Amino acid sequence: MDPSESVMPPVMKVIDALDHPHGNRILRTRMLQGNPPPVSELRNARLVAEGPDGAEVELRVLGFPLFGGEPSDARARATGRVDLVVEGGAAAQSIDNTWKIRPSRS
Repeated sequence: MDPSESVMPPVMKVIDALDHPHGNRILRTRMLQGNPPPVSELRNARLVAEGPDGAEVELRVLGFPLFGGEPSDARARATGRVDLVVEGGAAAQSIDNTWKIRPSRS
């Protein structure tokens, strides 16, 4: 393992946020720092979205939208982009392209 991977936790920037037809939220993200987590680790992962004003929203990854193609580790590494379907309650509706996402500490 590269020592820099353990020092720099993954941080993603929301580049687009859409309402999911079944009441959740679709977040299109791009890596800002670190390496994209493996797709298998993202499924059901707990994440924290942080707004520009410091507000935080706890999220759970439900899956991946398929409009961008099937998600894979190779694709995430090559493009630095990961699209997520997340559950976060009403607070998730405030997430837009000014927010950043990181792994939850809990």
